[in-house]
Amino acid sequence: MSYTSIKIENLSKQYRLGEYAGYRTFREAVVDTMKASLAVFRPKPDTEGLLPVGQNMVWALKDVSVDIEQGEVVGIVGRNGAGKSTLLKILGKITDPTEGRVELRGRVGSLLEVGTGFHPELTGQENIFLYGVILGMSRWEVARKFDEIVAFAELEKFIDTPVKRYSSGMYMRLAFAVAAHLEPEILLVDEVLAVGDAAFQKKCLGKMDDVSKQGRTVLFVSHQLNSVRKLCSRAIWLDNGSNQMEGTAREVVSAYEGAFFKAAETGAKTKQQNCFVGWDILEPKTDNPYRYDTFGPVKIRFLLLLDHEIQRGIHGIALWNSDNILMWGRSVENLHLKPGLNELTYVFEDLPLHPGPYRWQVSFYEKKGLMLDNWQSVPEMIVATEPLGHPLDEWAGILNLPSEFKAELLEKIK
Repeated sequence: MSYTSIKIENLSKQYRLGEYAGYRTFREAVVDTMKASLAVFRPKPDTEGLLPVGQNMVWALKDVSVDIEQGEVVGIVGRNGAGKSTLLKILGKITDPTEGRVELRGRVGSLLEVGTGFHPELTGQENIFLYGVILGMSRWEVARKFDEIVAFAELEKFIDTPVKRYSSGMYMRLAFAVAAHLEPEILLVDEVLAVGDAAFQKKCLGKMDDVSKQGRTVLFVSHQLNSVRKLCSRAIWLDNGSNQMEGTAREVVSAYEGAFFKAAETGAKTKQQNCFVGWDILEPKTDNPYRYDTFGPVKIRFLLLLDHEIQRGIHGIALWNSDNILMWGRSVENLHLKPGLNELTYVFEDLPLHPGPYRWQVSFYEKKGLMLDNWQSVPEMIVATEPLGHPLDEWAGILNLPSEFKAELLEKIK
Protein backbone atom coordinates (compact mmCIF):
# COMPACT_ATOMS: atom_id res chain seq x y z
CA MET A 1 0.00 0.00 0.00
CA SER A 2 1.64 3.23 -1.19
CA TYR A 3 1.51 6.59 0.55
CA THR A 4 2.69 10.14 -0.12
CA SER A 5 6.41 10.10 0.65
CA ILE A 6 7.14 13.78 -0.12
CA LYS A 7 4.57 16.58 0.01
CA ILE A 8 5.69 20.03 -1.18
CA GLU A 9 3.32 23.01 -0.81
CA ASN A 10 4.00 26.51 -2.22
CA LEU A 11 7.74 26.15 -1.65
CA SER A 12 9.88 29.27 -2.24
CA LYS A 13 13.51 30.11 -1.52
CA GLN A 14 15.15 33.53 -1.77
CA TYR A 15 18.90 34.19 -1.75
CA ARG A 16 20.98 37.35 -1.46
CA LEU A 17 23.43 37.48 -4.36
CA GLY A 18 27.11 37.31 -3.50
CA GLU A 19 26.84 35.42 -0.20
CA TYR A 20 28.87 32.25 0.30
CA ALA A 21 29.72 30.16 3.33
CA GLY A 22 32.03 27.14 3.31
CA TYR A 23 32.51 24.66 6.13
CA ARG A 24 33.82 25.98 9.43
CA THR A 25 36.27 24.39 11.82
CA PHE A 26 35.43 24.05 15.51
CA ARG A 27 37.90 26.84 16.26
CA GLU A 28 36.17 29.20 13.81
CA ALA A 29 32.79 28.42 15.34
CA VAL A 30 34.08 29.32 18.83
CA VAL A 31 35.59 32.59 17.54
CA ASP A 32 32.32 33.52 15.80
CA THR A 33 30.37 32.86 19.01
CA MET A 34 32.72 35.11 21.01
CA LYS A 35 32.42 37.88 18.42
CA ALA A 36 28.65 37.69 18.57
CA SER A 37 28.66 37.96 22.40
CA LEU A 38 30.99 40.98 22.28
CA ALA A 39 28.87 42.73 19.68
CA VAL A 40 26.35 43.90 22.31
CA PHE A 41 29.06 46.16 23.82
CA ARG A 42 29.90 47.84 20.51
CA PRO A 43 28.04 50.69 18.84
CA LYS A 44 25.87 49.74 15.89
CA PRO A 45 27.66 50.24 12.56
CA ASP A 46 26.61 53.05 10.24
CA THR A 47 24.25 51.49 7.70
CA GLU A 48 24.03 54.54 5.46
CA GLY A 49 24.69 53.59 1.85
CA LEU A 50 24.00 49.86 2.33
CA LEU A 51 21.54 48.06 0.08
CA PRO A 52 18.03 48.01 1.59
CA VAL A 53 16.43 44.65 2.27
CA GLY A 54 14.95 43.25 -0.93
CA GLN A 55 17.59 44.58 -3.30
CA ASN A 56 20.16 42.25 -4.85
CA MET A 57 17.88 39.29 -4.07
CA VAL A 58 16.85 36.40 -6.30
CA TRP A 59 14.14 33.73 -6.02
CA ALA A 60 15.77 30.33 -6.59
CA LEU A 61 12.34 28.67 -6.11
CA LYS A 62 8.90 30.23 -6.31
CA ASP A 63 5.59 28.54 -5.35
CA VAL A 64 6.58 24.95 -6.18
CA SER A 65 4.00 22.32 -5.22
CA VAL A 66 4.17 18.58 -5.90
CA ASP A 67 3.30 15.24 -4.27
CA ILE A 68 5.59 12.21 -4.70
CA GLU A 69 4.37 8.75 -3.81
CA GLN A 70 6.38 6.14 -1.96
CA GLY A 71 8.49 4.03 -4.33
CA GLU A 72 8.49 6.54 -7.20
CA VAL A 73 11.67 7.45 -9.08
CA VAL A 74 11.21 11.07 -10.11
CA GLY A 75 13.60 12.98 -12.36
CA ILE A 76 14.04 16.75 -12.11
CA VAL A 77 15.17 18.54 -15.26
CA GLY A 78 15.86 22.15 -16.16
CA ARG A 79 18.67 24.48 -17.15
CA ASN A 80 21.43 25.57 -14.76
CA GLY A 81 19.91 27.97 -12.23
CA ALA A 82 16.38 26.59 -12.60
CA GLY A 83 16.20 25.66 -8.89
CA LYS A 84 16.81 21.90 -9.07
CA SER A 85 19.66 21.73 -6.56
CA THR A 86 17.98 24.25 -4.26
CA LEU A 87 14.90 22.02 -4.10
CA LEU A 88 17.00 19.01 -3.10
CA LYS A 89 18.90 21.03 -0.48
CA ILE A 90 15.60 22.02 1.16
CA LEU A 91 14.37 18.42 1.08
CA GLY A 92 17.71 17.30 2.54
CA LYS A 93 17.38 19.92 5.33
CA ILE A 94 20.63 21.61 4.29
CA THR A 95 18.84 24.93 3.88
CA ASP A 96 15.46 26.24 5.03
CA PRO A 97 12.73 27.50 2.70
CA THR A 98 11.79 31.18 2.68
CA GLU A 99 8.11 30.31 2.24
CA GLY A 100 5.99 27.16 2.00
CA ARG A 101 6.30 23.80 3.68
CA VAL A 102 7.62 20.28 3.09
CA GLU A 103 6.42 17.00 4.63
CA LEU A 104 8.79 14.02 4.45
CA ARG A 105 7.76 10.54 5.49
CA GLY A 106 10.86 8.50 6.30
CA ARG A 107 14.60 8.92 6.66
CA VAL A 108 16.29 11.01 3.97
CA GLY A 109 19.67 10.20 2.40
CA SER A 110 21.25 13.00 0.38
CA LEU A 111 23.86 12.88 -2.35
CA LEU A 112 24.18 16.48 -3.47
CA GLU A 113 27.23 18.36 -4.79
CA VAL A 114 30.69 17.26 -3.76
CA GLY A 115 31.44 18.84 -0.41
CA THR A 116 28.00 18.44 1.12
CA GLY A 117 27.27 15.95 3.88
CA PHE A 118 30.75 14.87 5.03
CA HIS A 119 33.15 16.69 7.31
CA PRO A 120 36.47 17.15 5.49
CA GLU A 121 38.63 16.72 8.61
CA LEU A 122 37.25 13.23 9.36
CA THR A 123 38.37 10.00 7.68
CA GLY A 124 36.21 8.05 5.27
CA GLN A 125 35.41 5.51 8.00
CA GLU A 126 34.45 8.21 10.51
CA ASN A 127 32.21 9.94 7.97
CA ILE A 128 30.38 6.68 7.22
CA PHE A 129 29.45 6.29 10.90
CA LEU A 130 28.67 10.01 11.25
CA TYR A 131 26.27 9.88 8.31
CA GLY A 132 24.58 6.82 9.75
CA VAL A 133 23.99 8.63 13.04
CA ILE A 134 22.50 11.59 11.13
CA LEU A 135 20.08 9.13 9.49
CA GLY A 136 19.08 7.87 12.94
CA MET A 137 20.83 4.51 12.71
CA SER A 138 22.65 2.75 15.52
CA ARG A 139 26.39 2.08 15.36
CA TRP A 140 25.63 -1.63 14.98
CA GLU A 141 23.40 -0.99 11.95
CA VAL A 142 26.12 1.04 10.24
CA ALA A 143 28.81 -1.54 11.09
CA ARG A 144 26.65 -4.25 9.48
CA LYS A 145 26.74 -2.33 6.18
CA PHE A 146 30.30 -0.99 6.50
CA ASP A 147 32.19 -3.58 4.42
CA GLU A 148 29.56 -3.46 1.69
CA ILE A 149 29.82 0.36 1.49
CA VAL A 150 33.62 0.35 1.27
CA ALA A 151 33.64 -2.40 -1.37
CA PHE A 152 31.08 -0.56 -3.50
CA ALA A 153 33.09 2.68 -3.31
CA GLU A 154 36.33 0.81 -4.13
CA LEU A 155 38.23 2.82 -1.51
CA GLU A 156 39.63 0.14 0.79
CA LYS A 157 43.14 1.65 0.73
CA PHE A 158 41.95 5.15 1.59
CA ILE A 159 39.19 4.54 4.12
CA ASP A 160 41.38 5.78 7.03
CA THR A 161 42.43 8.95 5.15
CA PRO A 162 40.70 12.31 5.87
CA VAL A 163 38.25 12.95 3.03
CA LYS A 164 39.71 16.45 2.47
CA ARG A 165 42.56 14.59 0.74
CA TYR A 166 40.19 12.71 -1.59
CA SER A 167 39.82 13.64 -5.23
CA SER A 168 36.32 14.72 -6.30
CA GLY A 169 35.78 11.28 -7.86
CA MET A 170 36.80 9.42 -4.69
CA TYR A 171 34.61 11.72 -2.58
CA MET A 172 31.59 11.12 -4.78
CA ARG A 173 32.11 7.35 -4.84
CA LEU A 174 32.11 7.20 -1.04
CA ALA A 175 29.21 9.63 -0.72
CA PHE A 176 27.03 7.64 -3.11
CA ALA A 177 27.93 4.31 -1.49
CA VAL A 178 26.96 5.62 1.96
CA ALA A 179 23.74 7.28 0.82
CA ALA A 180 22.56 4.23 -1.13
CA HIS A 181 23.51 1.48 1.33
CA LEU A 182 22.30 2.93 4.64
CA GLU A 183 18.71 2.29 3.49
CA PRO A 184 16.99 5.69 3.73
CA GLU A 185 13.34 5.67 2.72
CA ILE A 186 14.01 8.74 0.52
CA LEU A 187 17.18 9.12 -1.60
CA LEU A 188 18.09 12.53 -3.08
CA VAL A 189 20.62 12.39 -5.91
CA ASP A 190 22.04 15.46 -7.66
CA GLU A 191 24.16 14.85 -10.79
CA VAL A 192 25.71 11.59 -9.59
CA LEU A 193 26.94 11.01 -13.15
CA ALA A 194 28.94 14.24 -13.23
CA VAL A 195 31.94 12.74 -11.41
CA GLY A 196 33.69 9.42 -11.69
CA ASP A 197 34.55 6.94 -14.42
CA ALA A 198 32.04 5.30 -16.75
CA ALA A 199 32.07 1.93 -14.96
CA PHE A 200 31.23 3.48 -11.58
CA GLN A 201 28.54 5.71 -13.10
CA LYS A 202 26.87 2.64 -14.60
CA LYS A 203 27.08 0.92 -11.19
CA CYS A 204 25.41 3.96 -9.58
CA LEU A 205 22.48 3.82 -12.02
CA GLY A 206 22.07 0.10 -11.34
CA LYS A 207 22.06 0.71 -7.58
CA MET A 208 19.43 3.46 -7.89
CA ASP A 209 17.28 1.07 -9.90
CA ASP A 210 17.66 -1.56 -7.14
CA VAL A 211 16.76 1.03 -4.48
CA SER A 212 13.53 1.93 -6.30
CA LYS A 213 12.56 -1.74 -6.64
CA GLN A 214 12.85 -2.06 -2.84
CA GLY A 215 10.02 0.48 -2.51
CA ARG A 216 12.14 3.49 -1.61
CA THR A 217 11.63 6.92 -3.14
CA VAL A 218 14.32 8.47 -5.37
CA LEU A 219 14.60 12.08 -6.58
CA PHE A 220 17.13 12.27 -9.38
CA VAL A 221 18.51 15.55 -10.78
CA SER A 222 20.45 15.20 -14.03
CA HIS A 223 21.25 16.98 -17.28
CA GLN A 224 21.66 13.57 -18.93
CA LEU A 225 18.16 13.24 -20.30
CA ASN A 226 18.60 9.71 -21.59
CA SER A 227 19.32 8.55 -18.03
CA VAL A 228 16.15 10.33 -16.82
CA ARG A 229 14.12 8.57 -19.51
CA LYS A 230 15.53 5.14 -18.62
CA LEU A 231 15.56 5.39 -14.84
CA CYS A 232 12.56 7.55 -13.92
CA SER A 233 8.83 6.82 -14.09
CA ARG A 234 7.92 10.49 -13.65
CA ALA A 235 9.67 13.83 -14.12
CA ILE A 236 9.36 17.47 -13.07
CA TRP A 237 10.56 20.34 -15.25
CA LEU A 238 11.69 23.41 -13.29
CA ASP A 239 12.13 26.72 -15.11
CA ASN A 240 13.26 29.92 -13.36
CA GLY A 241 12.40 28.39 -10.00
CA SER A 242 8.83 27.40 -10.92
CA ASN A 243 7.18 24.09 -11.73
CA GLN A 244 6.79 24.28 -15.50
CA MET A 245 5.46 20.74 -16.07
CA GLU A 246 5.17 17.32 -14.48
CA GLY A 247 4.15 13.99 -15.99
CA THR A 248 5.76 10.82 -17.33
CA ALA A 249 9.51 11.06 -17.82
CA ARG A 250 9.27 10.75 -21.61
CA GLU A 251 6.55 13.42 -21.90
CA VAL A 252 8.38 15.93 -19.72
CA VAL A 253 11.81 15.38 -21.28
CA SER A 254 10.39 15.70 -24.81
CA ALA A 255 8.57 18.92 -23.89
CA TYR A 256 11.72 20.31 -22.26
CA GLU A 257 13.82 19.53 -25.33
CA GLY A 258 11.32 21.14 -27.67
CA ALA A 259 10.84 24.30 -25.59
CA PHE A 260 14.55 24.72 -24.99
CA PHE A 261 15.38 24.87 -28.66
CA LYS A 262 12.40 26.96 -29.61
CA ALA A 263 13.73 29.53 -27.14
CA ALA A 264 17.27 29.14 -28.47
CA GLU A 265 16.13 30.25 -31.93
CA THR A 266 15.19 33.70 -30.56
CA GLY A 267 17.46 33.85 -27.53
CA ALA A 268 20.27 35.62 -29.39
CA LYS A 269 17.95 38.50 -30.28
CA THR A 270 16.29 38.93 -26.92
CA LYS A 271 18.86 38.10 -24.26
CA GLN A 272 22.56 38.81 -23.92
CA GLN A 273 24.53 36.30 -21.87
CA ASN A 274 27.60 34.10 -22.03
CA CYS A 275 26.44 30.60 -22.88
CA PHE A 276 25.80 27.94 -25.47
CA VAL A 277 22.23 28.35 -26.71
CA GLY A 278 21.83 25.46 -29.14
CA TRP A 279 23.29 22.96 -31.57
CA ASP A 280 22.19 21.16 -34.73
CA ILE A 281 23.34 18.91 -37.57
CA LEU A 282 23.84 20.91 -40.77
CA GLU A 283 24.79 17.89 -42.91
CA PRO A 284 23.26 15.49 -43.74
CA LYS A 285 19.94 17.35 -43.81
CA THR A 286 16.99 15.47 -42.32
CA ASP A 287 13.56 16.33 -40.93
CA ASN A 288 15.14 16.16 -37.46
CA PRO A 289 18.14 18.51 -36.98
CA TYR A 290 19.46 16.30 -34.16
CA ARG A 291 19.51 13.00 -36.08
CA TYR A 292 21.40 11.49 -38.99
CA ASP A 293 20.75 8.17 -40.71
CA THR A 294 23.32 7.88 -43.51
CA PHE A 295 27.06 7.24 -43.61
CA GLY A 296 29.35 9.97 -44.95
CA PRO A 297 30.35 13.52 -44.03
CA VAL A 298 28.71 15.04 -40.94
CA LYS A 299 28.71 18.78 -40.20
CA ILE A 300 27.69 19.92 -36.71
CA ARG A 301 27.50 23.41 -35.26
CA PHE A 302 27.17 24.87 -31.77
CA LEU A 303 25.83 28.37 -31.11
CA LEU A 304 27.63 30.45 -28.48
CA LEU A 305 26.16 33.76 -27.34
CA LEU A 306 28.66 36.31 -25.97
CA ASP A 307 28.06 39.76 -24.49
CA HIS A 308 31.70 40.86 -24.75
CA GLU A 309 34.75 40.26 -26.91
CA ILE A 310 36.95 37.23 -26.19
CA GLN A 311 40.66 37.56 -26.95
CA ARG A 312 42.18 34.16 -26.10
CA GLY A 313 39.26 31.79 -25.63
CA ILE A 314 39.59 28.04 -25.00
CA HIS A 315 36.90 25.70 -26.34
CA GLY A 316 36.52 22.02 -25.44
CA ILE A 317 34.23 19.35 -26.88
CA ALA A 318 33.47 15.72 -26.02
CA LEU A 319 31.09 13.09 -27.36
CA TRP A 320 29.59 10.53 -24.94
CA ASN A 321 27.43 7.48 -25.60
CA SER A 322 24.41 6.42 -23.52
CA ASP A 323 26.66 4.38 -21.19
CA ASN A 324 28.70 7.55 -20.49
CA ILE A 325 31.73 6.25 -22.38
CA LEU A 326 33.84 8.97 -23.98
CA MET A 327 33.84 8.46 -27.75
CA TRP A 328 35.89 11.47 -28.86
CA GLY A 329 37.12 14.83 -27.68
CA ARG A 330 39.41 17.76 -28.49
CA SER A 331 40.20 21.32 -27.44
CA VAL A 332 40.89 24.53 -29.39
CA GLU A 333 42.85 27.45 -27.91
CA ASN A 334 43.49 31.13 -28.67
CA LEU A 335 40.02 31.81 -30.09
CA HIS A 336 39.17 35.44 -30.87
CA LEU A 337 35.39 35.92 -30.86
CA LYS A 338 33.23 39.04 -31.13
CA PRO A 339 30.14 39.89 -29.03
CA GLY A 340 26.95 38.34 -30.43
CA LEU A 341 25.92 34.91 -31.68
CA ASN A 342 28.97 32.87 -32.71
CA GLU A 343 28.89 29.63 -34.70
CA LEU A 344 31.39 26.88 -33.79
CA THR A 345 31.42 24.25 -36.56
CA TYR A 346 32.90 20.75 -36.78
CA VAL A 347 33.13 18.71 -40.00
CA PHE A 348 33.74 14.95 -39.84
CA GLU A 349 34.48 12.82 -42.91
CA ASP A 350 32.35 10.23 -41.16
CA LEU A 351 30.94 9.51 -37.68
CA PRO A 352 30.83 5.70 -37.66
CA LEU A 353 28.74 5.31 -34.50
CA HIS A 354 26.39 2.49 -33.58
CA PRO A 355 22.68 3.39 -33.70
CA GLY A 356 21.45 5.04 -30.51
CA PRO A 357 21.51 8.26 -28.47
CA TYR A 358 24.70 10.30 -27.94
CA ARG A 359 25.46 13.44 -25.96
CA TRP A 360 27.71 16.36 -26.83
CA GLN A 361 29.46 18.22 -24.02
CA VAL A 362 30.92 21.61 -24.91
CA SER A 363 32.75 24.11 -22.74
CA PHE A 364 34.19 27.59 -23.21
CA TYR A 365 36.78 29.44 -21.14
CA GLU A 366 37.52 33.14 -21.48
CA LYS A 367 41.02 32.25 -20.32
CA LYS A 368 42.57 29.37 -18.43
CA GLY A 369 40.61 28.83 -15.21
CA LEU A 370 37.78 31.24 -16.08
CA MET A 371 34.86 29.15 -17.40
CA LEU A 372 31.94 30.84 -19.16
CA ASP A 373 29.87 27.70 -19.80
CA ASN A 374 30.00 23.89 -19.65
CA TRP A 375 26.96 22.63 -21.52
CA GLN A 376 25.45 19.17 -21.96
CA SER A 377 23.65 19.14 -25.32
CA VAL A 378 19.87 19.06 -25.35
CA PRO A 379 18.38 17.15 -27.07
CA GLU A 380 20.68 14.19 -27.54
CA MET A 381 22.05 13.30 -30.95
CA ILE A 382 20.31 10.27 -32.45
CA VAL A 383 22.23 8.00 -34.79
CA ALA A 384 19.93 5.89 -36.98
CA THR A 385 22.40 4.34 -39.42
CA GLU A 386 22.37 0.66 -40.34
CA PRO A 387 24.06 -1.47 -37.64
CA LEU A 388 27.08 -3.11 -39.30
CA GLY A 389 28.57 -4.97 -36.34
CA HIS A 390 27.72 -8.31 -34.77
CA PRO A 391 24.01 -8.53 -33.82
CA LEU A 392 24.96 -9.14 -30.18
CA ASP A 393 25.65 -5.82 -28.45
CA GLU A 394 28.63 -7.08 -26.48
CA TRP A 395 30.37 -8.04 -29.73
CA ALA A 396 29.59 -4.85 -31.59
CA GLY A 397 32.40 -2.73 -30.14
CA ILE A 398 32.39 1.05 -29.96
CA LEU A 399 32.49 1.97 -33.65
CA ASN A 400 30.07 1.03 -36.44
CA LEU A 401 32.64 0.60 -39.22
CA PRO A 402 31.71 -0.62 -42.72
CA SER A 403 34.08 -3.28 -44.00
CA GLU A 404 34.63 -5.57 -46.95
CA PHE A 405 35.34 -9.26 -46.56
CA LYS A 406 36.38 -11.99 -48.96
CA ALA A 407 37.81 -15.50 -48.69
CA GLU A 408 39.99 -17.08 -51.35
CA LEU A 409 42.21 -20.09 -51.70
CA LEU A 410 45.90 -19.23 -51.80
CA GLU A 411 47.28 -22.72 -52.28
CA LYS A 412 45.77 -26.15 -52.60
CA ILE A 413 46.82 -28.96 -50.28
CA LYS A 414 48.62 -31.57 -52.37
